[in-house]
Amino acid sequence: MFPGRGSFRGSRGASFSQILRKNLPATTESYKPLATLNHPSQGVFNQQGESYAAKPTVSPKVLIDKYTQGETHAVSLLHQLAQVLQFHLEIKETTTTGNIQGFYFAFCVMIDGVKYKTGMGITKKEARLKAAQLALPELLPTLESLNYVLPEASDVPPPLPVKEEPSISDIHPCRAIHERKSSVNLQIPQAVKDQLTKLMNSHPEFSACAGTTAAFIIQTSTGCEVVALGTGNFNTKESASMSGRIVHDSHAVVTARRSLMRFLYRHLLMFFSKTANLTEKSIFQQNSSSGLLSLKNGITLHLYVNQLPKGAAIPSKLRLNPLSISAWQVNNEISLHLSVEGKVFSVFSSSFDQSASKVVSMSATDKLTQWQVLGYQGALLSHFIEPVYVQSILIGDIDCSDIRGMKISVSQRVEGITSQLPMFYCMMRPYISLVPSVATNSADKCQLTYGINWSEGDSSVEVVDGLEGKTVEQSPFKSGPALASRLCKAAMLHRFKLVAKEAQRQDLRATSSYKEAKRMAKPYQEAKNVLKAFLLQQGFGSWLVKLSFSDNFSM
Repeated sequence: MFPGRGSFRGSRGASFSQILRKNLPATTESYKPLATLNHPSQGVFNQQGESYAAKPTVSPKVLIDKYTQGETHAVSLLHQLAQVLQFHLEIKETTTTGNIQGFYFAFCVMIDGVKYKTGMGITKKEARLKAAQLALPELLPTLESLNYVLPEASDVPPPLPVKEEPSISDIHPCRAIHERKSSVNLQIPQAVKDQLTKLMNSHPEFSACAGTTAAFIIQTSTGCEVVALGTGNFNTKESASMSGRIVHDSHAVVTARRSLMRFLYRHLLMFFSKTANLTEKSIFQQNSSSGLLSLKNGITLHLYVNQLPKGAAIPSKLRLNPLSISAWQVNNEISLHLSVEGKVFSVFSSSFDQSASKVVSMSATDKLTQWQVLGYQGALLSHFIEPVYVQSILIGDIDCSDIRGMKISVSQRVEGITSQLPMFYCMMRPYISLVPSVATNSADKCQLTYGINWSEGDSSVEVVDGLEGKTVEQSPFKSGPALASRLCKAAMLHRFKLVAKEAQRQDLRATSSYKEAKRMAKPYQEAKNVLKAFLLQQGFGSWLVKLSFSDNFSM
């Protein structure tokens, strides 16, 4: 998606200055509105010498009808709409796959700066066409909602405006679409607040947990739906589990992501069921080019967090004035971070003694960085589905006014990695923005270590003590007397086996352990190794190496 910056040289601070530079796309096919061209043959001049575009005589509806009837293809329609509606169109080359270079190309459509899904093909022409075909299902409904009406054709230059400024939708129609999308994003916090209120009203005794809420939201043409939710702020103090029945990291965004994985497993079981009605309701569709499943067209995933994630995303004076400090200080801020019992340390910090700690994990911010490259589905689910990325990360932290650290940490640290990744993996740059908060932080310290989890389809929430890594006795949902959480690795392996059975994947059913099932996801593991090496090369530090025995369990 972005060209590489070259190998890391000199001090670690050099990489910080590099990530602030704007990268240019490798290849771009573009169309600029006629109104921006200053040539007599391409426009009409009024008496003041100002140019304006010749008025189009074909309505967008006619063009769209021709496309739906098969009389024109997707790329032609985009160019025709760009001319008629006067927006800036680019069809940009974004990636060439790392493992089969030269055989696949990738392009994406950008309209007035708004980026649409990436299309891939064995030729550039095929990839451009695929990108256009993916963009149109999102673009056309928004065009219809704007009710475009073309003015009647005339040879007379339009009168000069008197005290009336043109609206943004008149000048840049698709920028208006982008603003409409931004306004739709305001629906996401409200959807999260509604779902959180519903859960807390059912279990008011755990309302103190709500302040750290993170949630995943699916957006379709019909609206927004919260599908996974989590709260929490701690790592377990227990030793690494050899049975897979202890939850090691209970930070809100990690809990919400594992709840999302449960949601994905549920919809995989629906897809592979022998009931047509359930298969139709699944969010997945078969992708003939990959042999894997992918999200249905028109479905996008979004993440809401009520607190800025721990780690490099935390704002500080260092990012407000990056040129006034030393390279060493900069890298300690944007480096990888470790999380230990609710506290975070830079991997370069001398104040952290890893040998004295029982369980250590990467910070929530670093995990977000990882998921925006590897996908939020994880290794086991990658056996069945293509990488799943979020399109936007919305932050509702009332104490936060600066999200530049978040943008640097999640996106800019890994710019240039896409060309090195295996097929279907990329660095997905999310839209990051501040939005209204859905809950305030409670002063109740009694439940400070508690976290709740829920996903669409659950009858009740589960409450986990983050320090213990197990479900609490008073939790509305308990899986059994051992109090193992439904989010633990053993529970995920159980769901994996169920899906492998329904999908008739005998090779996966035969796996002897959780570790082996992860190891067999070779493209995912390759992408993960590329990510670790890339971050180390760029000077952000080494990714934490897990204890080998912690995943070596079976059902």
